[in-house]
Amino acid sequence: MSWRLCGKKNATKTQRHKDSQSFEIANFEKNKMKIGLLSDTHGWIHPRLFDHFAECDEIWHAGDIGNIETADKLAGFKPLKAVYGNIDNALIRKVYKENMIFMAEETRVWLTHIGGTPGHYDRKVLLAINKNPPDLFICGHSHIAKVTYDKKAGFLYMNPGAAGYNGFHKYMTAIRFQIDGKNIHDLELIELGERGKITL
Repeated sequence: MSWRLCGKKNATKTQRHKDSQSFEIANFEKNKMKIGLLSDTHGWIHPRLFDHFAECDEIWHAGDIGNIETADKLAGFKPLKAVYGNIDNALIRKVYKENMIFMAEETRVWLTHIGGTPGHYDRKVLLAINKNPPDLFICGHSHIAKVTYDKKAGFLYMNPGAAGYNGFHKYMTAIRFQIDGKNIHDLELIELGERGKITL
């Protein structure tokens, strides 16, 4: 797996760093998928995200969408897979599940909002991921970008950080990567700038 930064050099560091009973299970078969991954938009989408995700086949959102209009805007741009987060209202929760488990190519993906971190997974997902681990576990909530292979759990862990401007994070971030069968590669951390300093 390759790892590349899109944006400022000072965002190369991985920054510092609860979940679910409802699930949606789906199967998607396609040759080589390019994914745009984001989380914690809190009702706002950075305009440059559309450029960064222009060549993506799908957008995956790991929760705290913020409002249904944000989800609709993303879904109108690219096919969207999303889960709700702790700040999302009843309308979003009617449309999106708390957890989504699906196949992307030959990769089993678990997408949720509150998942914890390797060695400290949230109790709501801990039993399930130990019993039947995915190939790729994605969560948000922390506002801290982190990608690592969890050797003990046996899967790749991703948290894209926060793409919105609400929160305590210093940099707004997202992730772009490709899936080819079971191979996840060409992974890029996209830095959208400092929170509170919006540059287009």
